[in-house]
Amino acid sequence: MSKLRLGILQALSGVAMITAVAPFSLAMAQESGSTEARTLDALTVVGSRRITSSSSDTETLVPVDVISITKASEQGGQFDLAQTMQYISPSFNSTRQTGADGADLVDSAALRGLGSDQTLLLMNGKRYHTTALVNLFGARNRGNTGSDLNTIPMLAVDRVEVLRDGAAAQYGSDAIAGVMNIGLKKRKDCEAVLGYGEYSRGDGENYLASAYCGFEAGNNGVFAITAEYSDRGRSDRSEPGNPRIIGDTAVQNSTIFLNTELPIGDTTSFYGVAGFQNRDASSAAFARGGIGSGDIPSRNSAAMYPDGFVPFIDGDIEDRHISAGLKGMWGDWHWDISQTHGYNRLDYNINHTLNASIANQDLLSGGAGISPTAFNAGGFSFQQDTTNLDVSRYFEDAMNGVNVAFGTEFRRENYQIYAGEPGSYIDADGVGIGGNAGSQGFPGFAPSDTTDKSRDSWSLYGDLEVGFNDRVTGDFAIRYEDYSDFGSTATGKAALLFKASDTLRFRGSVSTGFRAPSLQQRYFSSTFTDFISGVPLDVVLAPNGGVIANAAGIPALKEEKSRNYTLGMTWSPNDDTSLTIDLYRIDIDDRIVLSGRFDTSDPNIGAALLALGVGQAQFFVNSVDTSTQGIDFTFSQMNDFGPGKLNTTIALNINDNEVTAIHAPPSLVGREDVLLSDRERLFLEEGAPKQKATVGFDYLQGKWNTNFKIIYFGSQTLGTFSGPPVPNAEYGAKASADLSFTYGFSDKTRLTFGSTNIFDQFPDVQDPNETDNGHIYDSVQFGLNGRAYFLRLFTKF
Repeated sequence: MSKLRLGILQALSGVAMITAVAPFSLAMAQESGSTEARTLDALTVVGSRRITSSSSDTETLVPVDVISITKASEQGGQFDLAQTMQYISPSFNSTRQTGADGADLVDSAALRGLGSDQTLLLMNGKRYHTTALVNLFGARNRGNTGSDLNTIPMLAVDRVEVLRDGAAAQYGSDAIAGVMNIGLKKRKDCEAVLGYGEYSRGDGENYLASAYCGFEAGNNGVFAITAEYSDRGRSDRSEPGNPRIIGDTAVQNSTIFLNTELPIGDTTSFYGVAGFQNRDASSAAFARGGIGSGDIPSRNSAAMYPDGFVPFIDGDIEDRHISAGLKGMWGDWHWDISQTHGYNRLDYNINHTLNASIANQDLLSGGAGISPTAFNAGGFSFQQDTTNLDVSRYFEDAMNGVNVAFGTEFRRENYQIYAGEPGSYIDADGVGIGGNAGSQGFPGFAPSDTTDKSRDSWSLYGDLEVGFNDRVTGDFAIRYEDYSDFGSTATGKAALLFKASDTLRFRGSVSTGFRAPSLQQRYFSSTFTDFISGVPLDVVLAPNGGVIANAAGIPALKEEKSRNYTLGMTWSPNDDTSLTIDLYRIDIDDRIVLSGRFDTSDPNIGAALLALGVGQAQFFVNSVDTSTQGIDFTFSQMNDFGPGKLNTTIALNINDNEVTAIHAPPSLVGREDVLLSDRERLFLEEGAPKQKATVGFDYLQGKWNTNFKIIYFGSQTLGTFSGPPVPNAEYGAKASADLSFTYGFSDKTRLTFGSTNIFDQFPDVQDPNETDNGHIYDSVQFGLNGRAYFLRLFTKF
């Protein structure tokens, strides 16, 4: 294995190098400058079904990055996994939102500028559940669900494997943009991290305490436990005189993860993972004005908040992941059977608020105009249970080696919405000229919104990896899936690797894929009352297949379908240098989007809405085709520099998303401008920068380790509420930089101090009346908080 692979440690903000490795091998991070790599005896890297102990470099049939998280968890400037990946991988995007309701509480993440539910997340090779939340607001992932990386403590993670290619034929639904596999640690040692950080403006204090211990168990088995507590304070970047609070959500996470593998006899082992997290998060909603603002009595009460107020959307989030299985050998066949359970629940509690209709009713009844100031607004949950059976065998003497794999999967999912207390949603005065119904900041879920829906699916797959000769290797996969709620689909994939020389390889793939509509998209329902010129208007986000959606002629949701193409090359002229280039294209038909609002004046469906007593309605609908194309580039080099070692890494993603067609259902033909407005189209096309690059320098000399990284974020164009002739919001390209210094007191104890965004960069200023969050810039590119400082103490014991 090359010295470069052994030197992954020195790269990208002290976080391991992004390195393309073979599907049959894994280069792990160095520790404290050691030149010995840690390897696994039997290994499958995402993108291949072959299980092997061999080691080979840059032989992946498709682009796979294996990113060691060891150094990030010990020395990194970001304290959670989503932000860590944001500043390592150019094809990965995750930006904290503000003023976006539930999207402020859960940081969604995605690959290649596509939706967060178009990237599949695995843990130790098993499907990881998505959140119960469907994003309705924010500058990214609108209308999408997705998995929450921040439910996973970084100290528990050994590596993140990023498959930058469509893989639905291998792994099933959601793997349109790619697959991320979280590989947990199995080391038999103990280590701990204490961290502190804050922004240069003195807010957003961040505390971290995390510990990992791996113990010998059974006959050379391992039992590992990670415990973590993190506390991130609220930040505020509102301009002077603005009553809003705009910045990071306040978050407290308490997390425990277990990971074990125990041999049973000579050929069989038991393995399991269990993760538990409780999160308390608090997000600031839009401010309500006081006396003279026009918000009384519709959104405020003079007796309660004469100077105005900011409601807080507080979320109690419960997340569980449990997976257990048996694997072993039957003759020359590998087999693996497992059961995985995932659960996510979000309960809303709205504080420092009021129900203006209750306050107004109190005033009309001779009272002072008082309402309760806190409400349980209800919430939702999502549960996923997955059973897998995987079988494979490698035929060493067939051709130049043939690996045969096949298996089956059964999955059951459940989605529920819970009603809030009556005060969170009722219209108490009912006169149409007084206060708005429901808790201000976030109206609660009404009984009419509640749901309890389930579905199941099953699938069969086959995978054939063939070494045709010493130069050519191919992989062919096919998968059939059947869903109880929309039917069946079949997908396929073919990939080819050509070894032109010992240092130069060419690779390419073509595949079809799909994403099943999530239960959250099918059944999410929300009803609230808006006041237009003093007249109450019921606004409904109508569930698919419900009375309102059917009356409006909205068809049942079906799967999104994709076609993926990649073509690339890898070049390793020597042990210290590696380069990869990959071109890609992803065409998606029938993408699911959240429509704009249709009202009773609509020429197509207005009469149907009026007959149902609905003022405005919006729907999830399969209506958009998109095309995504781009290029990924990585370069890494390790060499001696003066008395020390220097690792240099460059990674670049250039990505272009385009809406190629809008397909309106028959009832909405001619209303495509409402179905997908120009503003919503830009969220799809430019929710992520068109270019993103990282350049990292990591220098190790004696007891000191210096890391400097530049992160380039390309331009973004977002729409405005007013639309033409108001110009779009243009966010110019920006570059941020991080700098850190680590001093090793010993081989086991290190202190790191440094700064992120050292040049204190912010997105370009816009008209706050036209941004999605009502601030002078949206939460785009690197966010809106500016420079931060951090300190970490790591020890091993």
